[in-house]
Amino acid sequence: MKIKIIALGKIKENFLKDGVNEFLKRLTPYASLEIVELTPIEIKDESLTAKVLEEEGEKILSHIKENSYVITLEIHGKQLSSEEFASRINEIGNSGVSEIVFIIGSSCGLSPLVSARADFKLSMSKMTFLHQFARLILVEQIYRAFKILKGEKYHK
Repeated sequence: MKIKIIALGKIKENFLKDGVNEFLKRLTPYASLEIVELTPIEIKDESLTAKVLEEEGEKILSHIKENSYVITLEIHGKQLSSEEFASRINEIGNSGVSEIVFIIGSSCGLSPLVSARADFKLSMSKMTFLHQFARLILVEQIYRAFKILKGEKYHK
């Protein structure tokens, strides 16, 4: 299965980069994972937020294939346990989908166009995380999901 994470912004802290890279390495036997980093648009005037989100949304959507299964990370999405998340990934894979795309928006959120494209809206927590942390947590949870699905020790 191919997995793509589209994220606005780069990870700046080395400890987060190292963590993401470690889980990318661990995922190699289970799935192909690609991270697409897009440059967020700087908002100089808060009244332009909707326009900026629309422009960012167009950039995001240009990286998604028509037949990809899209999961957006959203505050008002559904929260899942690690086991439920693994089950969801398994169901998607069994349905014949060849690519799952996860989308992490900017600090201003996601464009309504991107949210509307989502096949599933996922909330990591009721808490708010830095987008860089969200990426590390997401990659770790994807790795954990494959370990759960294979019945391998890690998730307990």
